[in-house]
Amino acid sequence: MSTTTTEEKRRLRDTVCTLERSFPPEALQESDRLLFERLTALPQIEDGDVLLLFWGMGREPDTQQLFAPLASAGKTVLLPRCLPCGEMELRVWQGLERAVRHPYGMWEPSEDCPLFAADSVDLVLVPALCYDRAGFRLGRGGGFYDRFLARYTGFSVGLCRQTLLQDQVPRESHDMGVDLVLTEAQSISCHG
Repeated sequence: MSTTTTEEKRRLRDTVCTLERSFPPEALQESDRLLFERLTALPQIEDGDVLLLFWGMGREPDTQQLFAPLASAGKTVLLPRCLPCGEMELRVWQGLERAVRHPYGMWEPSEDCPLFAADSVDLVLVPALCYDRAGFRLGRGGGFYDRFLARYTGFSVGLCRQTLLQDQVPRESHDMGVDLVLTEAQSISCHG
């Protein structure tokens, strides 16, 4: 990664995190409600059987709210396990009693939860600090999702609070975009 791009990403991370800290809890809850309404109304959610979600951290959307309702609707809800090699494996979420805390802070399914292949996933929800209008994201810098998305051929979605949506995030050739970005007010189709 070029020093310039690295520095641009660091500055944008700082800016986004500072802005996020200014959001009152009620605003985050309302934002989550609107984002989740838009997400669960997608035909890819309705028609899909296997969904890869993520455990929202910090001021990211509180995705845990989605796990039980989607599972109750007959969906297989997967969460990633981030492996030391920089890759992710996909396992069925079976609740906190069968979860482990990753060193980064998020909960992951334990090793004894059923394992799924990426090609069985109908939709992946990709975490980010923010997105741009072309579907590219500013992540936390680990590269797990970029490596996963480089091989994934299904539908990918990003959630972005409207106030954090960027015209363009700094990116390099290995950075992967999503097919659709949802804000509280918009659905932005992207090239992915």
